[in-house]
Amino acid sequence: MLALRTLVSDIGNETALYKEMKNIPNDQVRNFRNDMYLVSEAIRLMQKNHNPTFSAADTAILANYKKHIDHSTRFIPLWVKVAVAMALGLGTMVGWKRIVVTVGEKIGKSHLTYAQGAVAEITAMATIGAADGFGLPVSTTHVLSSGIAGTMAANHSGIQWSTVRNLALAWVLTLPVAMLLSGSLFWLFRKTF
Repeated sequence: MLALRTLVSDIGNETALYKEMKNIPNDQVRNFRNDMYLVSEAIRLMQKNHNPTFSAADTAILANYKKHIDHSTRFIPLWVKVAVAMALGLGTMVGWKRIVVTVGEKIGKSHLTYAQGAVAEITAMATIGAADGFGLPVSTTHVLSSGIAGTMAANHSGIQWSTVRNLALAWVLTLPVAMLLSGSLFWLFRKTF
């Protein structure tokens, strides 16, 4: 509680000093936003666990404060929404057939049946729902592909290990390659603009 009180006090002082987020010096913006995220998460966890127990008035004040902090920090600019929608749409438009063929025909040695597809989807739904409940990051593609491989193994229809190996290799390489690419692009854009 003391650390939270200190962070809230610091946020209040900086807000009074700079008036608006755009007036905060660039070298201090990251720390200011991180402090706001920390306060928001601390309040969320206190509300979730009811620890400590607050009066109704204090709970309302905390909820209002959290709402205002989240409004300042948890937003997605329109250009980001449009760029992500375009990237997902174009990626699906270009690669849908390859994805469907790989998932439906190449993981197992026989074609995916309706029952196997239904069981894999139900398993994916339960796994993703549980991961969301526990706050764990999972990939829907990874979960579904693994579910299909499980149905193929349970059906004794066989698994094409070369496809599973390629999927696993792609999953392992995705994280470091994406980190390297995004870091490089960020460095390039920062130097350019």
